[in-house]
Amino acid sequence: MTDMQQAVAPRDRPRAGTRPGLWRAVAAVEVVLAVVAVLLDLLVPTLVLLALAAVSLTARRQGLGTLGLRRPDAPGRMCLQVVAMATAWTVLTFVLIQPGLGHLLGQREDMSQYAGLQGNLPTLLGLLAVSWTLAAFGEELAYRGYLLTRLREVLPAGTVATVLASVAAATLFGWAHNEYGWVGVAQVTLDALFFTVLRFRYQTLWAGVLAHGVVNTIGIVVVFSVGPVAALW
Repeated sequence: MTDMQQAVAPRDRPRAGTRPGLWRAVAAVEVVLAVVAVLLDLLVPTLVLLALAAVSLTARRQGLGTLGLRRPDAPGRMCLQVVAMATAWTVLTFVLIQPGLGHLLGQREDMSQYAGLQGNLPTLLGLLAVSWTLAAFGEELAYRGYLLTRLREVLPAGTVATVLASVAAATLFGWAHNEYGWVGVAQVTLDALFFTVLRFRYQTLWAGVLAHGVVNTIGIVVVFSVGPVAALW
């Protein structure tokens, strides 16, 4: 990961409670509940995780900042850099990653749920609204904020544990999108790791939220313009 030492910086760790052992055990229970919700696709997993996060923060008397949702040091510069990197990542995905995964797994990403999007302006606007709210903000807060933070509490401190927690959270996020098929699961998992790198690089969840929104927006606009694109080659 990019500058992994920032991933374990004190600023990005949740504040220690008066009973760290107890809260670590509670975090383990929360992780189990979150994993079950994602694997079994209970209700809308993202909303379930956000509900767990709300209860968790209330019990700990903590704010969203402990999950990484804090103001960046240089918001303007961060926004420009993140938009550029997210755009480059999306191009790389279309040109190389997605086709490569398709050939490796012997199938294409299932884009059938976007069959009615091409040329449909109301659907486009609706998907963009959902993309920036439930997807970009909600999913980043649920997976790269809440779930990743609790996984880091359960595992020992250090870079290796942070990498393991990041991969675990990303894999669960990918599985939560299994409606796209195995290529989609793999692609979304890689997207999640990209968002995680940005979260740690800028030490704020807002970097992942912005990148997530940009990636989704480009994909949705492409489908609106030319129809579902599973792979370029």
